[in-house]
Amino acid sequence: MASGPATIGDFSILPVSIAPLPSFPKNVVHYLYVRRNAPKIPTATDARSLFLTNVPVDSTEAHLRALFTSLVGAGRFESATFEDERKDAHSLAQSPIDAAQPAHAARLLQAHGKKRKREDEEAQRAQEEAAARLPSTWTRPLRRSGSTAVVLLADEKSVAQVFKAIAKVHRKKKYPTWGGDDLPEGRVPPLGSIWLKTHNRLSYADKEELQASVDAFSALFARREQEAAEIAKRLRNEPDEDGFVTVTRGGRAAPASRNEAEEAKRKMLERAEKKKEELTNFYRFQLRERKKEEQAELLKKFDDDRKKLEAMRVKRGKFVPET
Repeated sequence: MASGPATIGDFSILPVSIAPLPSFPKNVVHYLYVRRNAPKIPTATDARSLFLTNVPVDSTEAHLRALFTSLVGAGRFESATFEDERKDAHSLAQSPIDAAQPAHAARLLQAHGKKRKREDEEAQRAQEEAAARLPSTWTRPLRRSGSTAVVLLADEKSVAQVFKAIAKVHRKKKYPTWGGDDLPEGRVPPLGSIWLKTHNRLSYADKEELQASVDAFSALFARREQEAAEIAKRLRNEPDEDGFVTVTRGGRAAPASRNEAEEAKRKMLERAEKKKEELTNFYRFQLRERKKEEQAELLKKFDDDRKKLEAMRVKRGKFVPET
């Protein structure tokens, strides 16, 4: 095998041997680039995680587990997160139900919903949304060429051992095999024609399973709409702090009772009177301060005139007329 550089920049280069396939009956070497994980926003697991780039398109967690097991032994590898999985997790931060419900209902639920939900409510919501999702049609994803992954190891010592193992691979020129016999039996669905045939079969989902997903979606959608309608009804019947009743979309509802309207009007008048009194007191304060300034100015002028008069008297007492 041709030798190459062991490092490039911050990356250590890990060559892996890809066995021949029926579609390409030649043994090839693929190069993985590995460095310590250093994201822009630090996390608690950065010290024991690795950042990989140029991962093969058929990569799975089982592939990486087998690869790192061949490098540093079993028990060191914990998990792997691929680039497309991180993007999917970010895009799923908003549930499909939130994306599907009308904008008016979404605004009401966001503005007037509970700020903190209990754990049981969150778990129930997750179960409902999982039931509302359509079944997947692919048994195994393919990665984008040159994509990345983050591998989490058992401890920081394991990270150092990985880099030592990569250096050892370059010295002995014995490259680990990608997707060989080290993969667990039945853990990785096959690719090729079997993969495409399975996709074609899953594209025509079971009617009962599909109907269950649609029913769960409809039930959850209707419940969200009902929650928004209850919030809108409450806003129509409750005057705000200024005594006004919010006009919301969704048709007319029964008006507030006469006692509630009179109470709201009384509170509004009391607030108006209080504001008027505060404004009047504010003007009184201005007038009082202005009078104090005028008095201080008059006292200052009087003191200046008195000093001038005293100076004139002193000067007149020293005057001696000519004889």
